[in-house]
Amino acid sequence: MIAVADVLTHVLAGYVLGMVLAFRYDWMGPAHVTIVMVGALAPDFVKAEIFLPDGLMQYLLGIPFSWAPLHTLGGTILLGLLTALLLAPEYRRQAFALFLLGAASHHVLDIALITPSGQAYAVFWPLLDYRPPAGGLYLSSDRWPALVAGLASVTVWALHRYRDAQG
Repeated sequence: MIAVADVLTHVLAGYVLGMVLAFRYDWMGPAHVTIVMVGALAPDFVKAEIFLPDGLMQYLLGIPFSWAPLHTLGGTILLGLLTALLLAPEYRRQAFALFLLGAASHHVLDIALITPSGQAYAVFWPLLDYRPPAGGLYLSSDRWPALVAGLASVTVWALHRYRDAQG
């Protein structure tokens, strides 16, 4: 089953990160914040396996297939490059950087997970097969991280509204 709280936590963390950057940099608008949010969600595209299992994709494509690399550094970079290609050339570099920033927030939060083995996934693949130790802060099934991210999101949203009202 999809851990909805985990997905929500990543999206909200991307929103907070994007909004904090928007406070700092005047050139950042809602579209830029959205790119950070998509980047924060992107490694969880691996959950497409729930609806389109690896075996089915392998049968349909006729080649070996796995969704798992999407949840690694290599997969994140590939998704970022593909996302940047959807934009006009003058926005690609900026969008790629914002996407990777959001994805980095996802990986940092995931490494903070507690896993039964005590180790995180091979986040640096294909460069390294090293599995860093998990931080043990929370489980992906826990709901409190989504609550914390939600409260942080509401706070940042309210601060943004206050700043806009001030001029």
